[in-house]
Amino acid sequence: MGKYVIVGASQGIGESIATALLAAGHEVINFARNPSSINGVENHTWDALGADDSAIAAITGPVDGIAYCPGSINLKPFHRLTSADFEKDFQINVLGAVRVIQALLPALKQSSTSSIVLFSTVAVQTGMGFHASIASAKGAIEGLTRSLAAELAANKIRVNAIAPSLTQTPLAGALLNSPEKIEAGGKRHPLGRVGQSEDVANLATFLLNPANSWITGQIIGVDGGIGSLRTS
Repeated sequence: MGKYVIVGASQGIGESIATALLAAGHEVINFARNPSSINGVENHTWDALGADDSAIAAITGPVDGIAYCPGSINLKPFHRLTSADFEKDFQINVLGAVRVIQALLPALKQSSTSSIVLFSTVAVQTGMGFHASIASAKGAIEGLTRSLAAELAANKIRVNAIAPSLTQTPLAGALLNSPEKIEAGGKRHPLGRVGQSEDVANLATFLLNPANSWITGQIIGVDGGIGSLRTS
């Protein structure tokens, strides 16, 4: 069985990934601001906006995969966004991922089938108003995904990203905090509903699985069709 580091396994998509990996018999290590309540997860405190990566760097032995799940949803008109907004979104979504990957790169290289899963958003490839800050940060994630996939291919380390649309998680709570909002959000998607954390986690665990070792450098949408389909 493998050893996987999930950054943000205490809620939402990260929690669903951790649940699936544990059910398959894998070891799961969580780095997050809050501990995971899932029995069997090894918890460590870490914050993408903090500066201490020593606990991550202290992980020993081969690591078979990383899923970096922290994110932000900072939706404002462009004229109201400050440089601090852009910097914070970049820190959480991009620099946090960079720090984790750099700290664990030696451990990833010890595994013969390691995989990194990052998270973008449908708003990068499908222009959406009020998304300038978060789409900028997630656009950087897509560039990082492809660059790292090329650079680390020689080490047999696969790097892919998932680009979800609106998903019912605590992060999106303010956007989906009533039945009316959930229904309205669902109607925007060709498949007629918003996403669930398991929808995204299913693909993440697929990409982490060494059985799928010929997939790298991909940005894959899990978005109910909104990123590529028009039904009216």
